[in-house]
Amino acid sequence: MSTAQWLLMLHVASAFCFVGGSVAAGILNGLALRAGRPSEAAALLRLIRRVLPLIFAGVAGTLVFGIWLWHEQGYSIGAAWIWVSLVLWAVANALGGLGGRLQEHARELAERLAAEGDAPSPELSAALRDPAGLWMSYGAGVATLAILVLMIWRPGS
Repeated sequence: MSTAQWLLMLHVASAFCFVGGSVAAGILNGLALRAGRPSEAAALLRLIRRVLPLIFAGVAGTLVFGIWLWHEQGYSIGAAWIWVSLVLWAVANALGGLGGRLQEHARELAERLAAEGDAPSPELSAALRDPAGLWMSYGAGVATLAILVLMIWRPGS
């Protein structure tokens, strides 16, 4: 196998980690929204921490192997689809990180409420349904999907 083939394989594997981990975190967050008790929401939100290493490996790998592959394949420095993908990569990571901080706050609240009697709480419901956090998470997802479209379509190459 050539260097370019290895890099492509590692770049795609990293993308699977990034997207797969992000989807898993999104599903767990969605399930936490529907949880009946704070202990259930806390358990689901704690599971998101388990997929973070997968997401982080995917984030780092897509960037490192993608830029290396860009150089190895000899794509033009002015390849707009690559620059747009890099901007979307930064946007997805920024939004995902900010949304994750809000989810972490909701997890801490759920754990506290679970320890205080595990009764449903409007405060927890509001924290889980925080519009800013949801929009950040959805925005990160949309940016990630746009990256996938650009990486598959590669307009202009």
